[in-house]
Amino acid sequence: MTALPTRRDEAWRYADLDAVARAWPLPAPEQIQVADGGKFARTIVQDKGGIQQIDLHLGANSIASLHFLNFGADYGRIELNVTLEAGADFALGAAQIGGAKQTLEIITTVTHAAPDATSRQIVRSVLAGQATGTYLGKVAVARGAQHTDSEQSVKAMLLDRTATANAKPELEIYADDVKCAHGCAIGELDAMALFYLQSRGLTPAEAKTLLLQAFVAEVFEGAADQETLQALALAQLEALA
Repeated sequence: MTALPTRRDEAWRYADLDAVARAWPLPAPEQIQVADGGKFARTIVQDKGGIQQIDLHLGANSIASLHFLNFGADYGRIELNVTLEAGADFALGAAQIGGAKQTLEIITTVTHAAPDATSRQIVRSVLAGQATGTYLGKVAVARGAQHTDSEQSVKAMLLDRTATANAKPELEIYADDVKCAHGCAIGELDAMALFYLQSRGLTPAEAKTLLLQAFVAEVFEGAADQETLQALALAQLEALA
C-alpha cells in the first residue's frame, strides 16, 4: 500500500492531510486516451468534496478541453496529468470558489512529449473566510519537443485577509525552440471599481458579485455547458458576497 503523503511531498504541501487520510488509499486514476486526430471534452463540477485523479493522454494532432468548477465540501482536490504527443492541443479552464474553512486544490502536470503541441491553462480562485485555495501546475517540455507553445494564467482573489491562496506555476524545459509563459497574481477587489458600480445604483453585495463574476467568467469560455457553469459559479459567488 502506498504511504500517506506528508508535507514534504510538494504536491501535497497545502492539502488537508486529515481529509486525505480518511480517503486513503485512493483508487487508481481514471485513464483517458484520445486517439490520433481525435477530440475530447469534459466538464467536472466538484460539489461534494473528495479527491479526483485523471491521467489524460493526447495522441498526435488530437484536441482536448477540460473545464473544472471546484467548490464543494470541506476538502476538494482535482489532480490532472496530461501527456501531449506531436501537434496535440490541450486547454484547461478552472475555477475554485471557497469560503469558511474549505480547502480546495487543483494540481496539474502537463508533459509535452513531442514537437508542435500547444497547451493553455486558465485558473481563477475566489476565497473568503478562512478558505485555502491551491493551484500547483507544472509544464514539462521533453528533449526534442521543439515548437512547444504553452501558457499558464493563474489569478486568485481574496475577499478576506484570513483566506489563503497558494499558486505555483512551474516550467521544466529541455528543448531550446519553445514558447512558454506563465503569469500569477493574487489580490483583492478593486475599491475604485466597487465604488463606481455602487455609484451607478448597485448595492455593495451586487457590485462585489458582478466583479467576481467577471473575474471567473473567462475560464468557462468554450464549454458546451457554459451557461450552466456560469450559473453554478454565480450562486457560489453570491453566497460569499
